[in-house]
Amino acid sequence: MNLRPHRREPADINLTPLIDVVFLLLIFFMVSTTFKDEARLRVQLPEAQGEEIPAEEPEMIRLVIDRSGSFNVDDRAVVDRETETLVEVLKERLGEREPLPVLIQADAQTPHQAVMTALDAASQVGLVQIAFAATRAAQADSDADPPSAGSSAGPSAPPSKAEVAE
Repeated sequence: MNLRPHRREPADINLTPLIDVVFLLLIFFMVSTTFKDEARLRVQLPEAQGEEIPAEEPEMIRLVIDRSGSFNVDDRAVVDRETETLVEVLKERLGEREPLPVLIQADAQTPHQAVMTALDAASQVGLVQIAFAATRAAQADSDADPPSAGSSAGPSAPPSKAEVAE
C-alpha cells in the first residue's frame, strides 16, 4: 500500500494562443476605427452635361433663386422668402391656364432650403413639370466646344443659354 500523497505535476499554461487572440483583436480594432479627419463628408457636386435649350423656348415659369435665397418669378422679385408668398405669386403668374413647366435657376451658393421651398411651393400650386438650369461645364480639351455665354458671367447672373436636367 502506497500512503504517500500522489503529487500531480504543476499545470503548464501555454500563453501562445492567448497572445495570438490579443494581437488579432488589436489588428481588428485598428482597422475598423475611423479617425476624425477621415470621418468628414466631402461632397463634390456634378457638372451638367445636357443639351442646350433651343432658341425658341416654350412658355414656362422661370424661377430664379439668388445667392441669399431670394426668389424672382419671371424677373419679378418676391416680397419675402416664405412658402405661402411664393405660392401666391405662382398662382397669380399661372392664372387660369393649365400648369406650365417651371425652370429653376439657382445660384451655386444658394441655400438648399431655398430650393426646397421653391419645390414645395410649386407642388402646392400643382406644377409638376420642374427642370433645373445649369451652365455647361468648361471642357478640358483644347478642341472642345467653348463654354456657353452664361458660364462666363458672375455666379449670381442667370445663364443666357441654360441646360435643363429633369
